[in-house]
Amino acid sequence: MKRFSIAAWLCLAAMSSAIAQQKIELKVAEPVGPQHFMTQWLMQWTDRLEKASEGRLVFKHFPGSQLGPAATHYDLARNGQADIAWFFHAGTPGRFPLTELLHLPFVVGSAEIGTKVINDAGLRSRHLDSEHKGVRILLLFTHPPGNALTTKRPIRSLDDFKGLRIRQASPNTRDFILKVGGTPVGVPPTDQLDQLQKGTLDGTFIDYGSGGVAFKLGGAIGHMTEMYAYVSSFGLAMNLDTYSKLPADLQRLLNESVKGVEKAVGEGFDKLDDVGKKLLVAGGGQPITLSASEIARFRKAGDEVIDARLKELEGKGLPARAAFDMIRALSEKHSKDSRTFWQQ
Repeated sequence: MKRFSIAAWLCLAAMSSAIAQQKIELKVAEPVGPQHFMTQWLMQWTDRLEKASEGRLVFKHFPGSQLGPAATHYDLARNGQADIAWFFHAGTPGRFPLTELLHLPFVVGSAEIGTKVINDAGLRSRHLDSEHKGVRILLLFTHPPGNALTTKRPIRSLDDFKGLRIRQASPNTRDFILKVGGTPVGVPPTDQLDQLQKGTLDGTFIDYGSGGVAFKLGGAIGHMTEMYAYVSSFGLAMNLDTYSKLPADLQRLLNESVKGVEKAVGEGFDKLDDVGKKLLVAGGGQPITLSASEIARFRKAGDEVIDARLKELEGKGLPARAAFDMIRALSEKHSKDSRTFWQQ
């Protein structure tokens, strides 16, 4: 009986060890291709996790929207089609109203600032995490501020926007385009190059990195007005069931892997601004620097858009002004020790 017990124990121990070493494959969905900084960062991140888990975690990447259009990536993680997904908040306008306050004009001056702001523990716990239902958020981040890129007409003043059909990046950039006299057009980011080439769009609001690297607009853009007017935000979401089924040590490993990465992720996105600008210039794009007086006019228009949005959301019972005040204070704080694209 004693021998049997020892044998049974050894068998159980062996089975437990085998289970502990069982590989867990996780699908990671990325909306843009493998050449993009963030896709590369995610691949390096998962490589580190594979090594740290001694091979127990195995990741399979699906870049370039292989698992579904960019706008569906949040739900890919929520419903389990992907275990982890990089998603765009602006892909489903209005779903994350307080998070989207970061998209308002002239709120943050770089991706580094934006990524530090949007991951602030106090801001997330009070206002942002409750908007991200049905997933576990591993990380939030932003791209560098976007500019007005046009095919033919240069924009050197606020008045030059009048009559131009400009692709909007989000409801907040839509309202900004309207405020300065342009006509906002809703176009999926993957379709903007075709419509710029056909002339159905006169221009687009986009950051240099996305315009030059991700969506390859070089050759279609004639003028680049450097406003650095807005950012878009993103998230890295994990399926709740996938996370809950991980052993506790792998949950801890995953949690620790995204702590303190805000500066590196923000800096990586900001470097894309330099790369994307060079590619657009090589394609014939001419950078335009606005005068201080014109920047003041654009900022005044941006303030009016901000005020209108806050009133709208407060009217719906949301604590928009409190959230926005916190966002702006954090932006000012982090601008002191981070890169900014705004004129000082």
